[in-house]
Amino acid sequence: MIFGIGTDIIEVDRVGKRLAEADGFREATFTPREIAYCESKRGKARNYAARFAAKEAFLKATGMGWRDGLSFAQIEVLNDALGRPSLALSGEAKRFCEMNAITAIHVSLSHIADFSSAVVVLEK
Repeated sequence: MIFGIGTDIIEVDRVGKRLAEADGFREATFTPREIAYCESKRGKARNYAARFAAKEAFLKATGMGWRDGLSFAQIEVLNDALGRPSLALSGEAKRFCEMNAITAIHVSLSHIADFSSAVVVLEK
């Protein structure tokens, strides 16, 4: 049964500008593994933007948004050996899924030159 669906689209340039600022945005928003992954890619800003969109899409799929302690730092986008994305959760995000009996999280990322997008489906 579908618990929630979330989608997000963001301008790559907007994320790129935030990454260029020395305000801690990168470290507050992305995990060390996400940073290492994105920094290893030619299109760094596109990859960061796709992960940002996935985090937003997850929060939308919960129906909670930023409430009750949910934050980007608790939502990590990982890729398997074939490049398939998945989400690893911690803290309140993980507790939310456990409390709501979420059994599967599906995520799809997409990006082109100017935009990155993500869709997240939570299954119960």
